[in-house]
Amino acid sequence: MRFRRSAAISIAGLVAILGAVPLATSGFGMDSTPWWAYPLLLVLLVPVFVAIWGWRAGTDADAAGLRIRGAFRSRRIAWTDIAGFEPAGRGVVASLAGGEQVALPAVGRADLPRLIAASGTELVGHDDDEPAAGTGSDQDDASDEVETDAAQSSAK
Repeated sequence: MRFRRSAAISIAGLVAILGAVPLATSGFGMDSTPWWAYPLLLVLLVPVFVAIWGWRAGTDADAAGLRIRGAFRSRRIAWTDIAGFEPAGRGVVASLAGGEQVALPAVGRADLPRLIAASGTELVGHDDDEPAAGTGSDQDDASDEVETDAAQSSAK
């Protein structure tokens, strides 16, 4: 299962490249190219980076674990290394068994059931008295943590 940001980000980056080309090349085409024309070429790097990041960044989930993708690198995390998930603002972070927290790009609170379903386990609440996250509860306590069955059984 793939979680990605809107394709509009990549398209905006491509449009920005087209808009930056006249500025970046404004010094070229003269009889002698002025010194300031070369640094203006660096203006093209920003929209190129935005287009690449928007196209590539996100989170992939499968039966083996998560792959967190950035603009130029990715990181693989096995389901057995994940202790749970926590909401963080509009996004979600994975709490790892070693205490580290890893942000999951393009994954929102509403995506938690689909994310955990990709692991082959079910949602369980951190406390038995509270409903699990993503079950339609009106509670928005940011300190609630969601764990998978596999994470709870490995902690016992």
